[in-house]
Amino acid sequence: MAESVRVAVRCRPFNQREKDLNTQLCVGMTPNVGQVNLLSSDGATKDFTFDGAYFMDSTGEQIYNDIVFPLVENVIEGYNGTVFAYGQTGSGKTFSMQGVESIAAQRGVIPRAFDHIFTATATTENVKFLVHCSYLEIYNEEVRDLLGADNKQKLEIKEQPDRGVYVAGLSMHVCHDVPACKELMTRGFNNRHVGATLMNKDSSRSHSIFTVYVEGMTESGSIRMGKLNLVDLAGSERQSKTGATGDRLKEATKINLSLSALGNVISALVDGKSKHIPYRDSKLTRLLQDSLGGNTKTIMIACVSPSSDNYDETLSTLRYANRAKNIKNKPTINEDPKDALLREYQEEIARLKAMVQPGSAGPAAPDPNLIDEERKKLREEFEQAMNDLRGEYEREQTSKAELQKDLEELRAEYERANANLDNLNPEEAAKKIQQLQDQFIGGEEAGNTQLKQKRMKQLMEAETKTQKLAAALNVHRDDPLLQVYSTTQEKLDAVSSQLEKEIKKSKGYEREIEDLHGEFELDRLDYLDTIRKQDQQLKLLMQIMDKIQPIIKKDTNYSNIDRIKKEAIWNEDESRWILPDMSTNRTILPLANNGYMHEPAKQEHTLLRSNFDDKLRERLAKSDSENLANSYFKPVKQINVINKYKSDQKLSTTKSLFPTKTPTFDGLASGVIYTDALFERAQSAKRPARLASLNPNK
Repeated sequence: MAESVRVAVRCRPFNQREKDLNTQLCVGMTPNVGQVNLLSSDGATKDFTFDGAYFMDSTGEQIYNDIVFPLVENVIEGYNGTVFAYGQTGSGKTFSMQGVESIAAQRGVIPRAFDHIFTATATTENVKFLVHCSYLEIYNEEVRDLLGADNKQKLEIKEQPDRGVYVAGLSMHVCHDVPACKELMTRGFNNRHVGATLMNKDSSRSHSIFTVYVEGMTESGSIRMGKLNLVDLAGSERQSKTGATGDRLKEATKINLSLSALGNVISALVDGKSKHIPYRDSKLTRLLQDSLGGNTKTIMIACVSPSSDNYDETLSTLRYANRAKNIKNKPTINEDPKDALLREYQEEIARLKAMVQPGSAGPAAPDPNLIDEERKKLREEFEQAMNDLRGEYEREQTSKAELQKDLEELRAEYERANANLDNLNPEEAAKKIQQLQDQFIGGEEAGNTQLKQKRMKQLMEAETKTQKLAAALNVHRDDPLLQVYSTTQEKLDAVSSQLEKEIKKSKGYEREIEDLHGEFELDRLDYLDTIRKQDQQLKLLMQIMDKIQPIIKKDTNYSNIDRIKKEAIWNEDESRWILPDMSTNRTILPLANNGYMHEPAKQEHTLLRSNFDDKLRERLAKSDSENLANSYFKPVKQINVINKYKSDQKLSTTKSLFPTKTPTFDGLASGVIYTDALFERAQSAKRPARLASLNPNK
């Protein structure tokens, strides 16, 4: 059966910033009918109706008992449930989810849910429960495990037909009581990304999801598994009001991107005509895919500010929430899931007990047949895991080195498990059985009648509250035209009153259209401002790359940027580019004749090399007696120029009379350097005027 998303609106008190600005109240509420009134500066009123309306004097206890308590009860019965807070930065989302531990009435949804779950498991008879938790955050569109050994490591979102959407590698922690859950919550909360803005000094810069898994198994062996998602969204914000720059601007851009994607998903679900729901547009919507239009009971707590300074943001939040309440989910009980940890634990206990047969006297001895069967199953599991791992790496185009590393780790784990079977002894098996059984909880307070009555009373009060609200809304929506009146004047008055309401509603719709245009314009300007800042950042990075490009070594593949751009692959799951590994290509020239040299050629090569070495030594010896710098910069005297000219003339005459052959390198040709024609031309050449003017006696 379809069930709508339940939406409650909570208005926080004025904060110090709003008091200093001396802002006016713009929010009014009628709690008994769940109505919220928003007052504009021109006196116009906008009315919204929700499943709950909680004004500034409301408490966390009241909100939990009215709308969250029935949801947690359903989770214990085997349903999936989600509670998430939405609103602008500084509107009280984290306060609503966490609350103040020192003030009992103001404790938030999350700690109250812990108390509720363990009270329910303790008072339930004939059922054993297993409770474990996980805690993650989505920061800059990257998923991180807040309870993992390395909370900076990025995790991937995957999807399988039997499991649905899940986070690979997310750590699970078994909890036996409320303090254990609170310790995990505190540890993870301290690892979250927070930062100061003009709107909030401790603004959440990430979305966080704390998930409690509750598995219950009856004495007959049937298993039900419920899942409770407690989501604290980062605040929507406009850059102009928060003063975000640098890293804060980048964070705000990613936050607004995911919240915009969430709004698009809600709009597509409510529209009913959309064939495609854009869950994959952000990590947040993909993780909440089952909570919006899926197999989950969902509650949205919309947090707003009472200040007129935040009128636009409050109006946007109310519209957002008003659309969300029209989403239809189809929650069903998760019965006998294949991957239930509780069933795995029970099967493990049964196997260990069967493998270690207790004897009438002395310690128990392992059964060889059962051990061989267990070893066979272990081998099959190893082969299946290895095939899955290989297929996963092939799909994701992972390098061979990483695949080989993971296969080696898997093989080592298999060998350790196989060795443990050989060294199995009854005492260790019994110890392991006890450790597994200690994970189970349930029935500790089965005889506490007072605790059971308190739980049932809270459930009845929540149901009564829901029924009263529904009845009030039905009365509020009665059509006066269908009533029976005693006089015509009474009917005329009723019709006139109805006409005035319709006229007022029509004017309200007209103002709504104007407000939507104004809100769209504000969003457009905000997006343009963000685009400009991102364009500046992109140009800065491009200029830096252009400066660095010439100094990159030419023997690396990164010297060709265009080629790198073509080889880059966009990973949709990780929202990042996968670049090719850097490689260096060194050119090595091959030896002549494929690396082999004939003996005569080798001797000729040795002779040429010897002659070259002799000439080089001769030039080095002469370099000691010749100083090129002094010779080049030495003052030129007239007598030196005349003597040089005479010596050159004699040399040309000698060479023309006795032509010499100049051997070429290969010894195949020879030629005469000076000819008689050249000598005659040199003799008939006119003497330079400068040489004629020189006095040889100087």
